[in-house]
Amino acid sequence: MKFFNRRDEQNFLNNKWKENKAQLLIIYGKRRVGKTELCIQFAKDKDHIYFHGEQIPDEMQLKRFSEQVGDFFDDKFVSERGFRDWLQAFEYIANKKRKFVLIIDEFPYLVETNKGLPSTLQKAWDTYLKKSPVFLLLSGSSIAMMEQAALLYKAPLYGRRTGQYLVKPFQFSELDEMFGEKTFNDKLLIYSIAGGTVFYLNIFLEQKDIFKTVEKYILTKGEPLYDEVEFLLREELKEPRNYFAILQALSLGKTRLSDVMSETGFDKGTASRYLSILNDLQLSRKEIAITEKIPEKSRKGIYKIDDNFFNFWFRFVFKNKSLLEEGKPGEVVKKIKNALPELLSINYERVAIEILKKELASDMKQPQFDQFGRWWDKDQEIDIVALNLPSNEILFGEVKYTNRLVGVGVYAELKRKASKVIWGKENRKEHFCLFSKSGFSEEMIEIAKEENVYLFLGDKILS
Repeated sequence: MKFFNRRDEQNFLNNKWKENKAQLLIIYGKRRVGKTELCIQFAKDKDHIYFHGEQIPDEMQLKRFSEQVGDFFDDKFVSERGFRDWLQAFEYIANKKRKFVLIIDEFPYLVETNKGLPSTLQKAWDTYLKKSPVFLLLSGSSIAMMEQAALLYKAPLYGRRTGQYLVKPFQFSELDEMFGEKTFNDKLLIYSIAGGTVFYLNIFLEQKDIFKTVEKYILTKGEPLYDEVEFLLREELKEPRNYFAILQALSLGKTRLSDVMSETGFDKGTASRYLSILNDLQLSRKEIAITEKIPEKSRKGIYKIDDNFFNFWFRFVFKNKSLLEEGKPGEVVKKIKNALPELLSINYERVAIEILKKELASDMKQPQFDQFGRWWDKDQEIDIVALNLPSNEILFGEVKYTNRLVGVGVYAELKRKASKVIWGKENRKEHFCLFSKSGFSEEMIEIAKEENVYLFLGDKILS
């Protein structure tokens, strides 16, 4: 798997390395996001031990760890006899007084078989490790367990860690490094399928035909991504079937709690609990209209799958398992192509906010906003709304992924809907932007110049 970007993450690690003191760093994030490769790339030109936790008994874990530590320090006795426990292992490492990187990947797997390991590591840090030059990286994909072990206030390692980094999926703009030669439409299609997860994006790197790639690697029984989501959910959750029902409902556009309840048959408490856990796992998100004064108490929230690959998988793989089990992926490809306009339109709205943020941040002379989101009320909605509370400025945007040129009618409708938004009505300053896949009418371009409307063609600004 090729390694791309992650400059911010590498800068974070390299700056910590330069501090010349003991480090206990937590690297966490969803599976397949690229944590392991990040750690390996950072450590490749430094003395290091890379230890990968497995779902095996604790005694076997410790034996494997002992062998790697013994080999690293050229200590045959340790390699063959091993440590009696983890505390002794960490004491041995600290006493070597040698600066090196110790990566313990999938730390949650070790904790599963040794619940007391975080407390043992706490004691080892307080007693031995913090006085040594060791650079300890604990990496893990189970966000909940990493929080329980190291990040939450009552976690054994809370207060001992010297830093933490949540490794997130790539944003749409970061796909340029991977797919710089592809058109905006192709990149949007790939992003709508794979999201920003490196592992999934990599399957499209050397392939010219996106749909053949989907058919071969995602829709074909036996291929790794065919059962990928099912595997990941069973790894993470105790009752995967119920979460399958929730995610299936969301993938079908059932975004309101009442719609999810109707689709799944769950009562309000059950549906809310499952959705809350999916939010914590960063698999779904609750979206609130941006103008809500107290978002946490708003009843207008809607739910969406927060991972494009999960959304794609539930919508086209899980829903069509009968066809796929019969070996008919071509039939499902036809369904995907029919659904493309809606799928790409939804994702264009999502990435448009990112594109707008990047453009405004590139020139501080342009209006600046501290909140970005959407607005809706009853039977109308606005794709993009951005707020600047101190200056009482607001921006409204419309996103159109169609083959038609965007004309003045779309702009007029956006201004009409904007007038319904109550926020900052007293002397607020309004800005407008339009996004289009296909371009703008000449009349709209002229009006944009006169009224300072931001026009974006694909992901590029025109004015």
